[in-house]
Amino acid sequence: MASKQVTGFSDAAAFNFFDTVQRITERALTRRARRKRLHKEKLRKKHPIIDWIEAFVWAAGMVLLANQYAVQAYQIPSGSMIDTLEIGDHIFVNKLVYGPEALPGVGKLPSIWKPSRNDVIIFDNPAYISNGAAFDIAQRIIYMLTISIVDIDRDENGRPKAHFLIKRAAGMGGDRFINQDGEMYIKFAGETRFVSEREYNAARGWNHHISRLIQPGDYPALKAAARASAYSYIGVEPPAELLSAMERGRWPRFVNDITFDTTWNEVLRGAYPHDGRYTAVYAKRTAGWYVPQGRVLPLGDNRDNSHDGRYFGPVKKTKVLGKALLKYWPPRRMGSIK
Repeated sequence: MASKQVTGFSDAAAFNFFDTVQRITERALTRRARRKRLHKEKLRKKHPIIDWIEAFVWAAGMVLLANQYAVQAYQIPSGSMIDTLEIGDHIFVNKLVYGPEALPGVGKLPSIWKPSRNDVIIFDNPAYISNGAAFDIAQRIIYMLTISIVDIDRDENGRPKAHFLIKRAAGMGGDRFINQDGEMYIKFAGETRFVSEREYNAARGWNHHISRLIQPGDYPALKAAARASAYSYIGVEPPAELLSAMERGRWPRFVNDITFDTTWNEVLRGAYPHDGRYTAVYAKRTAGWYVPQGRVLPLGDNRDNSHDGRYFGPVKKTKVLGKALLKYWPPRRMGSIK
């Protein structure tokens, strides 16, 4: 008799349990259906302008997320990467490959990939002077939303500031570079001799064009002009033979050239041997550039008109924001970037 009482109790408990589950499920489904109905009614009552604004905000949010963490659009402002990139080219940069910033200008997320030799990279300009964190974030948001069309970060002449630079990662940690009349030579870590950068690139099938504006025959005149300029700077009349040498050669006067700087500093070092400024610059130019571990040496493909790592030195890999992916505008320039 006792066994029957226990069994009856268990059946009643099971019935009550399933009945409770059914009631809870029905209430949940009823609430869900009511929420969906109320949402549809709310949408019908919503003003079309509000609806448009919400759609725009949602789309803008998606653009910002994509630009911040995946692929971002940039516009090329200068000719330092000619012929690889022309002034005005619009490009997409892969920001995911090296680890995107957590927030614009703040931190970096980890990545298993690091910048490699010959990558075309975009990085923070070491010489950039910020207008403040709030302005930088606003500038980046506007720049992203307009797909690189609107840039509010401009100098006193109305030109966009070079907040970011795009160059080729020519040097890796342990490399040493020297310059000989505009041509770069590399000594790799553990090696005892320098090799021509052009020959090294050709042996690996890297066929990007290193543009030169100064021809080998122009260097005597260029060096004469540098010496004459240095003499004038210290208030000394340049010797006649320097002026004659200058007239025998022609070169683009707008170029950035290490040879000119080195020669100019050589004269001033002799005139002011106790002035560390000229001695330090001359020593740096003649000794070349050493790339510490964890850094890259970025160089422009347009070597005679590029303000790059030869001036501001190697760049930390943590400052590299992304890898150039492809050109998308103008249509005639569309294609991958190598």
